[in-house]
Amino acid sequence: MSTADTSEREHGGDDIVAAEYVLGVLPSEERGTAARRIDAEPGFARLVDSWEVRFAPMASAYEPVDPPASVKPAIDRRLAGAAAPAAARPGMWASLAFWRGLAVAALAALALWIVVPYVIAPEQQPQQLRLVASLAPHDSDVHYFVVFDARTADVGLSHVTGARADGRDFELWLIEGDKAPESIGVIPVGASVHLAVSQALVDRFSSGAVLAISMEPAGGSPTGEPTGPVVASGDLKTI
Repeated sequence: MSTADTSEREHGGDDIVAAEYVLGVLPSEERGTAARRIDAEPGFARLVDSWEVRFAPMASAYEPVDPPASVKPAIDRRLAGAAAPAAARPGMWASLAFWRGLAVAALAALALWIVVPYVIAPEQQPQQLRLVASLAPHDSDVHYFVVFDARTADVGLSHVTGARADGRDFELWLIEGDKAPESIGVIPVGASVHLAVSQALVDRFSSGAVLAISMEPAGGSPTGEPTGPVVASGDLKTI
């Protein structure tokens, strides 16, 4: 992880760490540290819970699908190989670790529900199905988390911090290498919002492309290009 990445995460503190843990974009070492903190620090565990609730609406576009019979045994084999069962302890019902474990099991079920459609028919899906980005502040306090879903041509945005100025709007842009920014659209006001992506732009989303937010006049840029300052940006990454 670069020094810039570290400073951006420290800028948001535990709230950002908890959100990136839920999204699954933390490096493996930091993810392990965060997992241990969930068991040991009730305050941090509550932050993780709050982000799980905020990101949950992004899965609302998925229809439930019954998994193939082979999926459950495969998961059991992987879990059994990763760790031996823990010994039972007195006072289990009063244990924070027990309830956190129950929450993790529920998240695993949600993950299975989301992933199964891709496991059943991968040949019918784009190569990069879902991408995420943490749009960190640029000389501002604006911070968003973004999830792009190629299957539904949808960008889900979770607003972390920062308010738009009176009479101004945030506009989201896609930047590929040295190409000119392409507008995805004006970001609606709200804690958890969505933008539809045109088919022409869907094909341009890829790991390593950049998403950026500029401050524009109400209704968006009048020129089709960013006219105001960039207040947040971040690289897209595969989940």
